[in-house]
Amino acid sequence: MSHPTGDVYAFTPRAAEAELDELRARLAAARLPEAETVHGAAPGPRRWSQGVPLCDLVDVVHHWRTAYDWRWFEDRLNALGQYRTTIDGLGIHFLHRRSVRADATPLLLTHGWPGSIAEFIDVMDELADPEDADAPAFHIVAPSLPGFGHSDKPTTTGWGTGRIAAAWVELMRRLGYERFAAHGGDWGGVITTVLGGRFPAHVLGIHTTLAQAPSGLSTEGLTPAERQWAEETRDFWRHRSAYAKQQATRPQTIGYSLVDSPVGLLAWILDKFAEWTDTDDSPFERISVDRILDDVTLYWLTRTGASAARIYYESHGGVDAFDPGLRVDVPSAITMYPRDIEKCPRPWARQRYRQIVRWRTAEAGGHFPSLEVPGYFVEDLREGLTAVLAAEGRCR
Repeated sequence: MSHPTGDVYAFTPRAAEAELDELRARLAAARLPEAETVHGAAPGPRRWSQGVPLCDLVDVVHHWRTAYDWRWFEDRLNALGQYRTTIDGLGIHFLHRRSVRADATPLLLTHGWPGSIAEFIDVMDELADPEDADAPAFHIVAPSLPGFGHSDKPTTTGWGTGRIAAAWVELMRRLGYERFAAHGGDWGGVITTVLGGRFPAHVLGIHTTLAQAPSGLSTEGLTPAERQWAEETRDFWRHRSAYAKQQATRPQTIGYSLVDSPVGLLAWILDKFAEWTDTDDSPFERISVDRILDDVTLYWLTRTGASAARIYYESHGGVDAFDPGLRVDVPSAITMYPRDIEKCPRPWARQRYRQIVRWRTAEAGGHFPSLEVPGYFVEDLREGLTAVLAAEGRCR
């Protein structure tokens, strides 16, 4: 059924049983390489030093084929509320969980890669309708990035972070939210920063787990801990970012494997969940195998391995690269998680975020806090946005 451009309509996709059967058949017929040459290493980072260990992959593939329940995830998304609309010529999918509270604040949640809207399904209810009547409540909007999940795949270049941020403003306007708060991490953090910097008339304030400072700042005057953060981030981009360089330069090439092989897709994504979570060895110390498979299966069924990878091509050094001169004057709350891949020293962050009203360093958690430490994530987001909204009220 076609819908006029500009319409917002309910969307309840359901994968055909034949698609799930085909997935299980591909998993059963998978050709796997020999074990890594650090096979048998004790639990710890070294065991993953060549990528996903064969024994771990075999276990997850077996669970995916024999025990994982995609229908549960489908039903969960439908219960939260799925919708689509067309913005700037592209179909955008989003979750919309309205609060019953009259005093609720509109809140936009933006995911990144290799995440998806699956990152937020366990926190949306509590954010919208908290058990504590004194806690703030939010009308939650969580869109799928262009090329991700059930959003359309761009057929031309140009869908970088700036264009996405502008589309998000229009999405919120169509839902009746002229002004809103925004949160994000990873690419969602970049987009959230762009929202705060370019659209202050619409954005009440932001909360992010990814603060990006202008480049070229000196480490002089930083504390030892802040210097370590800067060095760890530098080390990540120098030695552990091959995936980003591949997706920024040749997304189509890796895309063939990601769309054709469920095992290849799983390994590509699982590697990041393993390296970027706050664990001693396996990501499943923090995140259930089913939650990770919700994310991977969404990529698989929507065939978005290639299209999602292109956000790196669009936004790393291209026409829509992050503006080095962008300044964010709206109230900002920033949380650094100890095992995240990028941690920005606060003095550096102040060079871009001019009104930091709350800064926190979490005790635990990594790149996927809503999945790793969901209880802490909810409380931190609430407290950060409470500070943001209080500051925004003082500025009006």
